Amino acid sequence: MSAPPEILVHADEPLLARAVAARLVTRLVDAVSAAGHAHLVLTGGGIGTAVLAELGAAPARDAVDWQRVDFWWGDERFAPTGDPDRNETGARSALLDGINADPARVHPMPGPDGPDGDDPEAAAARYAAELAAATRPEDHGPVPAFDVLMLGIGPEGHVASLFPEMPAVYDSRPVVAVRGSPKPPPIRISLTFPSIQAAREVWILASGAEKAGAIALALSDAGPVQVPAAGARGRNRTLFLVDEAAAGKLPPDIGRPAAH
Repeated sequence: MSAPPEILVHADEPLLARAVAARLVTRLVDAVSAAGHAHLVLTGGGIGTAVLAELGAAPARDAVDWQRVDFWWGDERFAPTGDPDRNETGARSALLDGINADPARVHPMPGPDGPDGDDPEAAAARYAAELAAATRPEDHGPVPAFDVLMLGIGPEGHVASLFPEMPAVYDSRPVVAVRGSPKPPPIRISLTFPSIQAAREVWILASGAEKAGAIALALSDAGPVQVPAAGARGRNRTLFLVDEAAAGKLPPDIGRPAAH
């Protein structure tokens, strides 16, 4: 059973991005210190990329031994390498190109220019195999026990590329191809709930009033088929890291202001 979610509210998006970046440094330093390595799952979107940019600019980033961090993605648009639509493209420019990461530990999801060509199902299976190859016996599953898995959230409550009532929300394979995404581009690759729930910590990031309804639903009794964010929970900890606008529809007794 996962622990109930914790909600931390920051004043605005810049403060939120800075705070998440600082929290990430601490968590990665602890993970590398404890196990000799860390597994981090990145997300795209405005706030996800803002966090990586803050991390890349923070002097504290050098406390992390980036050579010992494996970077994964929660989902990806099925577009060629370097395409501005890809989450990988934003992550590289915001963070990865500026740190001493081990290229062998950066694991982008394949696009149509990858070894499987224009076959997202084969690309998803390839990514699942790459995840399986990185697991250790203590992970107890087909994917690593990610130290931190970050997710954005859509206005209708989607996380990664798991959209309400679409086939992927029912899928138990570690990674799936998504066709007919209601948000363009229509073809994507995504981790599924079992992979997300394998993470030690899941962090859901949200800023802006347009996310307030989704955050409220994700913390309600809604089911994950209708509100996928309601199924995004970590083994040890689930954090909703939001700004005041995104927390605008939560009851006043839910959540606590974060220290700035």
